[in-house]
Amino acid sequence: MADILLSARAGSPTNASPTVGENWVCKFVNRHEQLQSKYTRKYDYQRALCEDPKAISDWFRLVENTRANYGIPDEDVYNFDETGFQMGVIGTAKVVTGSQRAGKALVTQPGNREWVTAVEAINASGWALPPMIIFAGKMHQAAWYDALPPQWTIAVSENGWTTDKIGLVWLQTVFNKHTKARTVGQYRLLILDGHGSHATPEFD
Repeated sequence: MADILLSARAGSPTNASPTVGENWVCKFVNRHEQLQSKYTRKYDYQRALCEDPKAISDWFRLVENTRANYGIPDEDVYNFDETGFQMGVIGTAKVVTGSQRAGKALVTQPGNREWVTAVEAINASGWALPPMIIFAGKMHQAAWYDALPPQWTIAVSENGWTTDKIGLVWLQTVFNKHTKARTVGQYRLLILDGHGSHATPEFD
């Protein structure tokens, strides 16, 4: 496409058309302030399908109406979610290497690829609850970590993911424990996604 546009601008016949150079993309981006290059990141296809502007607008309207109807201030509005990661695995990063080095720089990673989940929550005024960390295992072993903050909660599951039981434990021993005494109004609003561990009758 770039070659076609360049040819049209030059008014040259197709068989003698000029072609863009190997650095044309860089130069094109540099000439336009509204453009910039960035690293990409992985994004789940199903999540992308949910990015419907109307659905998002309706959701925010529902939240605002709920807050208005029940008089819920920022301090009592909480959002929580889980994020999982593999121990010892890092994401893409820029590094500085010798100029004579060819190809991409490699970073060695430990062989341990256990999955760990962090459950975190924060309220609309910016106060964060202590996290819950879920390790893969059958029993909780203190040797897995050292000098963790005393308010952090540790849980275990077979694969390091959250479960219905762990979701309920988080609600009772983390959320209620740390937010009940801080409640400003009469109600607390907890915003969460549709994960199965949040949709059990016990959690409701």
